Amino acid sequence: MIDLPFSSLLVSTGTVALSEIGDKTQLLALLLAARFRKPLPIIAGILVATLLNHAVSAWLGTVIAHWLTPDVLRWVVAVCFIAIALWTLKPDTLEDDAKLPAHGAFVATAIAFFLAEIGDKTQVATALLATKYSPLWQVISGTTLGMLVADVPVVLLGARFAHKLPLKAARITAAIVFLALGLWVALRGIG
Repeated sequence: MIDLPFSSLLVSTGTVALSEIGDKTQLLALLLAARFRKPLPIIAGILVATLLNHAVSAWLGTVIAHWLTPDVLRWVVAVCFIAIALWTLKPDTLEDDAKLPAHGAFVATAIAFFLAEIGDKTQVATALLATKYSPLWQVISGTTLGMLVADVPVVLLGARFAHKLPLKAARITAAIVFLALGLWVALRGIG
């Protein structure tokens, strides 16, 4: 397999962009856009929250990778990717009575997105991608870019076009990507 100079960035971007479609944080982006109607502060809040959250997740992924033997790590990562593939098939919902912080659009978005990403499949995917791909800055940049690729159009277009997104097809595609990553790791190992 040829290792392209930015393959970690590309894989991370594509993986997270696909898995974010229909995710609760994408629904949160839609809710924030409808509530505040200020796209630039919302996009900036998504960027800051995602960079922070994914940087911590990627760092934790590399720390965990050093604690486990390569063979154990291989199977943990493979099983986790396959579990995320199954998790991706389940549509996320955002409760109608979800409370948003009463601050400005940027602060509300940054806080809400950071908290919503905790334990989310894109956060878990970031940690897993960091165990397999390097350099770390490409993984963090890629997963953050993937979030923006999926969420910025939702913020800009708002509720008007959200119902036209092919969410089921996107979830199936993302599940296939995670399944392929899981099988790849199971067959080829980490690294």
